Amino acid sequence: MDSEIDPKTFWKAIGCRAIGVAVVTAKGTDGPAGFLALSATHLSASPPMMLVSIGVTTSALAAVKQGNHYAINYVPKGRDDLAKEFGGGGQLKGADRFKAGDWATLKTGAPTLVDAVGVIDCQLEEMIERHGTVIALGRVVGYSASTKDPLISFRGGYL
Repeated sequence: MDSEIDPKTFWKAIGCRAIGVAVVTAKGTDGPAGFLALSATHLSASPPMMLVSIGVTTSALAAVKQGNHYAINYVPKGRDDLAKEFGGGGQLKGADRFKAGDWATLKTGAPTLVDAVGVIDCQLEEMIERHGTVIALGRVVGYSASTKDPLISFRGGYL
């Protein structure tokens, strides 16, 4: 096997894919929590399943476990500020990050962004831990969609 690439090179490599910016949210015993998703994708259509990758040190992981749910909120174009806050680059921390938007809920009780491009509401079914990351598998139990354009992440910036 060839030698592995370092983490900085890895992030450059996957930065070549253009993806919709997503904030994953949940509500635990301490209230709402969320983080900027670095990986959120579908697993299957039957049953309808999504997965998100969560670093084991991410504070919102506890809320996902406690609430037994998560919502994937696709951020609309022009809301770089929201992505910055949930990505840890803003001044707000913890539940205060939710001051950066208007929030509601769908079926699970996870916070959902009112002006999102789309929201996928998931009931947690399983968590798998590998290499400092938890893969959270969730069954889709609700969704909402709008006609807004998405904020796109590409090569370390937003389009």
